[in-house]
Amino acid sequence: MQGKIMKGIAGFYYVYIEGFGLCECKAKGVFRNRKQKPLVGDEVEIEILDEESREGSIINLLPRSTELIRPAVANVDQALVIFAAAKPKPNLSLLDRFLIMMDRQSVRTIICFNKKDQAAEEELDRLGAIYAGCRSRVLFISAALEEGTEEIRQMLRGHTTTVAGPSGVGKSTLINLLVPEADMETGAISEKIDRGKHTTRHSQMFRMEAGSYIFDTPGFSSLELQEMEKEELRYSFPEFQEYEGKCRFQGCLHDREPDCAVKEAVEAGAIHGERYESYKMLLNELQEREKRRYS
Repeated sequence: MQGKIMKGIAGFYYVYIEGFGLCECKAKGVFRNRKQKPLVGDEVEIEILDEESREGSIINLLPRSTELIRPAVANVDQALVIFAAAKPKPNLSLLDRFLIMMDRQSVRTIICFNKKDQAAEEELDRLGAIYAGCRSRVLFISAALEEGTEEIRQMLRGHTTTVAGPSGVGKSTLINLLVPEADMETGAISEKIDRGKHTTRHSQMFRMEAGSYIFDTPGFSSLELQEMEKEELRYSFPEFQEYEGKCRFQGCLHDREPDCAVKEAVEAGAIHGERYESYKMLLNELQEREKRRYS
């Protein structure tokens, strides 16, 4: 039988099989020998050990179309990254890091700012302007008021989507609206630290309808740009692409070099200044890491 891993916890994997339902499985030891670990979202072949109790064993992992490290999920074709527009204030550096990670995996990203009802109109306009050139669809919703959720439902149809973002931004609340049977705890914002509790402790996939799946993943508060060189960073900022090759120096990092087409575009307002400042901060981080590597 063939199915999808919907959840993995404490060495058990819950595999959904069309026409059969959920089956609790363990992975054969051969996967450890191969240094393979099943991930939520994996397509697997299983053998049924007890049909009545719905227990089985994973005997084969099918090839993955994508494999994400954080969140650790497989076969995703788009990401819905959720940040709060207010309470807590969005950490745009963290959002930019996530966009870069998805870009490097060729996973399409939808940016969703939740809690629009708690943010000033000027702040919503500012956030929209910052990401207008990043080629990701930008949505403003209120999960609490159920505003904008139907548009998201349409964008998820026919896709396998990972939902990601920091804690306390309403990921689980939104998933409860999209998949009511998920019945997930939503958690309250800690007023003292202005952050949410990590209510989702493991990745889990839910079936919205035939051909449409959605992952809920643990919240994150930091992301590192692993295995990335400073020369590669500029290619993950879509706003820069039309200016590539127009700088005075070949291989321009768009930092301190003179006659830089990207910096001129920033000064002219064609590239948003906050996105460019985020780029420079990340570039500096990669440069410092390179120095430490060779010191």
